[in-house]
Amino acid sequence: MPGRGIDQILPKPCDPLIYESYIRSAADYVQLAERRFGRIPKPVDPGYIWGSLPDDLDSRDCDLRIVNLETAITCRGQHAPKGINYRMSPDNASVLKAARIDACTLANNHVLDWGETGLIDTLSVLDRLDVKRAGVGRTKEEAATPAALGQSTKGRVLLLAFGHGSAGVPREWKAASDRPGIAILPDNPEEAAALVRARTAPVRRSNDIVVVSVHWGGNWGYTIPHWQKRMAHALIDAAKVDLVFGHSSHHPKGIEIYHDRLILYGCGDLINDYEGIGGHEAYHPDLGLAFVIDIDTNTGRLSGVEIIPYIRRAFSLARPDEGTIQWLVDMLMRESHLMGWRMQRSDGSIHMQRVIQI
Repeated sequence: MPGRGIDQILPKPCDPLIYESYIRSAADYVQLAERRFGRIPKPVDPGYIWGSLPDDLDSRDCDLRIVNLETAITCRGQHAPKGINYRMSPDNASVLKAARIDACTLANNHVLDWGETGLIDTLSVLDRLDVKRAGVGRTKEEAATPAALGQSTKGRVLLLAFGHGSAGVPREWKAASDRPGIAILPDNPEEAAALVRARTAPVRRSNDIVVVSVHWGGNWGYTIPHWQKRMAHALIDAAKVDLVFGHSSHHPKGIEIYHDRLILYGCGDLINDYEGIGGHEAYHPDLGLAFVIDIDTNTGRLSGVEIIPYIRRAFSLARPDEGTIQWLVDMLMRESHLMGWRMQRSDGSIHMQRVIQI
């Protein structure tokens, strides 16, 4: 979420005017954070907000880097009358290149915060930066088309993204044949699986990996509703999805391994401007996680997972202390369903490995 307050500390921000009930300037979020953690040396360079994350991923030789980008990239447009509106200046979108992001999923409840004009600007900026995108488009067809990532002999990743009303995604944002917008996931699991299968089957190769990003669910709490589990299982069983990348909650939730496929029900926020906002401390909303996921391209099965934890301080990612990491391990062990896999700490990260064959 590199819009609003984050945009204001970067070199060329948008006009800070926002239309929230209690705050009228995005710069106020910077001041709130500074009251808590000290002065932020503005303007910061594009890599500042990521801390050590780019180097951490380099050391793990990641093939692809995918994020859910929850902001419009525009200084134009009319704000949507929804109470909170995120945007980042196109001149500051270099933050994505600073972290060497390969692809963004965009089917969420903020990408159209500044209307169709803001959405078109977002698409144009990502195209100019050569960052792939999924879940939005100038037409319904484009929004539902999977992004093909990587062209090596190891296989590609076919990335699709969908928004869902449970995360506050307005139904009127749905793309149409003559209207830009986002891809919406049907409520019925069988219909959702059929939609994904129809989009991937014609282009899928034998060693391709299918990743489906879903913006779903509420912001706070660990309970995974039964409908979300049914939806994730249907995507894996009927649509042959290899990874369900779920997000919306502002804190990490439990995960599931189902038929050797990883389901992330709620990744939490990696980047946001919430540091000066109190409340919900019990959920550790200041934690951001990077998931390093190994998948066997021959079978689509999960081979391993490393979860790298970060904590946000002065709008930058830092590594948390040992107590915070242990809290995260305890929460994930309590809330996850790992089906023959184990979780352990090592070198400041959390590693998941198979212990028995399911």
